[in-house]
Amino acid sequence: MLWSLIPLVVLCLLIAGIAGQCSFSPGAPKPGNPPAFDPSKELPRDAKRLGFPIRLPQLPEDWRPNSGIVEAVPGAGSAMVNKVGYVTPSARFIELAQSDATEEQLVSVKPGDDVELTDEQVDGRTWVVYAREEGETVWVTDLGKVRIMITGKGPQDEFADLAHAVLVAQPLPTT
Repeated sequence: MLWSLIPLVVLCLLIAGIAGQCSFSPGAPKPGNPPAFDPSKELPRDAKRLGFPIRLPQLPEDWRPNSGIVEAVPGAGSAMVNKVGYVTPSARFIELAQSDATEEQLVSVKPGDDVELTDEQVDGRTWVVYAREEGETVWVTDLGKVRIMITGKGPQDEFADLAHAVLVAQPLPTT
């Protein structure tokens, strides 16, 4: 029976190789560049579309934006959230979310059990800090017409750097 399977396996490998659906690369995977995303092009459009004052933080070059999305906040009526993901200088992923939803609604966007830990002060602004079971940290602050949420597993100083960059950025025009 084994001898009858060998030609079939060889034929399958040959077809997969010709179709380009498989490759052989000995050794460990090589680190690649994360996908690119340009918040300076997308966020101004999003601000006009969403109608609430989102901000474009100016970050050093070693903060690499790699993703962005606008989506509805579940269970929050017409509330929307704008999210931009960054690969940080420590090679961690931190996401910035800006929304017209309440803090409670915004925090519930990412599933998980949230435990409120403490407050952090950045530039005189209070950020409520939550912890999640899977080790993710969540910082949230209320800027009036918009709530800001920073989530990820990066070090506290990177959260503070992003929080500062958001706070000093001027809101983008909504019209």
